Amino acid sequence: MNVRSIPTLALLAATLVVAGCSTDKQRGALSTVAPHADVAATQDCTHGSSGDEVVFDPHKFVTGVDNPFYPLTPGTVMTYFDGTETDRVEVTHDTKNILGVVATVVHDVVSVDGVVTEDTFDWFAQDRAGNVWYLGEDSRQFENGQQVGTEGSFEAGVNGAKAGIVMLAHPEVGDAYAQEDAPGVAQDQARVVAEDKTIKVPFDTFDGCLKTLETTPLEPGAREYKYYARGVGTVMEVSPGPDGSRNKLIAVVRP
Repeated sequence: MNVRSIPTLALLAATLVVAGCSTDKQRGALSTVAPHADVAATQDCTHGSSGDEVVFDPHKFVTGVDNPFYPLTPGTVMTYFDGTETDRVEVTHDTKNILGVVATVVHDVVSVDGVVTEDTFDWFAQDRAGNVWYLGEDSRQFENGQQVGTEGSFEAGVNGAKAGIVMLAHPEVGDAYAQEDAPGVAQDQARVVAEDKTIKVPFDTFDGCLKTLETTPLEPGAREYKYYARGVGTVMEVSPGPDGSRNKLIAVVRP
């Protein structure tokens, strides 16, 4: 694992200010994403909480993740189903040190009829303000029981990849942020498009849900809506279009 030295971390903290970018820079970023998905293309242009600065500072992180819209309590297992694929997401008791930050490890396994098609370890951490950062993933794809790829894998601080934000401390409609910033590998972006949505999934009905739109310049035109419930996290993912899907929360096991 490549961990930066403290002097380098200090420089990183000073340069990863993700608000207040110039109008020209914003316009340049907008031209690289899908229509109607006006989110920033790089972490340096991320906006949060009505324009407030969102800075990655490894010295200002807390232990664990308890953001209301993205709680990660170790031992929690959430299961989703889209009609074909089953997605089992487990918040483990494991941690990983990335860029001087102790990240929570989440194990995400996708399967079809009991056969694993993707096995991923994701790394998350929360800063003192309550923003949840995404520090990368180790993802492996399988076909007929054989590993066929590692698409989407990256680690913040390695090969130019930066930490992104998966959930803001106080998300508001219009906020836009880079979730992944690994050029050419993983560049998901999100924008908050609605609040107070009511979502019904097999597990339960949730009021006051947050709705976001995700896009990526790596797949122009691709869009996905995600819905988050307080105290739970992601409850539904919707990919619009004729080949779209609805991935819904069907079960939650708490420690």
